Amino acid sequence: MTLQKLAAIAALFAGIATSALAQTVEVRDAWVRTSVQGQSATGAFMTITARENTRLVGVASPVAGVAEVHEMKMDNGVMKMRAVEGGLALPAGKAVELKPGGYHVMLMDLKAALPKGSTVPVTLLLKDAKGAESRVELQLPVSTGAMAHKH
Repeated sequence: MTLQKLAAIAALFAGIATSALAQTVEVRDAWVRTSVQGQSATGAFMTITARENTRLVGVASPVAGVAEVHEMKMDNGVMKMRAVEGGLALPAGKAVELKPGGYHVMLMDLKAALPKGSTVPVTLLLKDAKGAESRVELQLPVSTGAMAHKH
């Protein structure tokens, strides 16, 4: 068997593993907050449910120079925001809500305004309990608030 055929078979199996893990994660009510020209950052919000213990270890979007999972929480009476180190735990079967004022995706160094009604590509990088990584590709609607996306 040639090296080229082996590489093709390996790529096929890697694709199968990635799609299998991706199917074990459900993303609902996802949206990105609008931004105006000159605004450098905005947030993306969603509810993620994983069938197996998984971690959200990275985020990427071509509309932003930097995308990170952040947490907002009270610290000695002051609201502070910081990047989540080591990824966000997605416990099996438990819906984890990324929402304003809590865990959320920060899109920073925006390359252009994000007007209401547009869509933003966002990639979630996930890692399962065995260390296998997968990506979930999303197209998120841009809105002024989550109410438009609740069913």
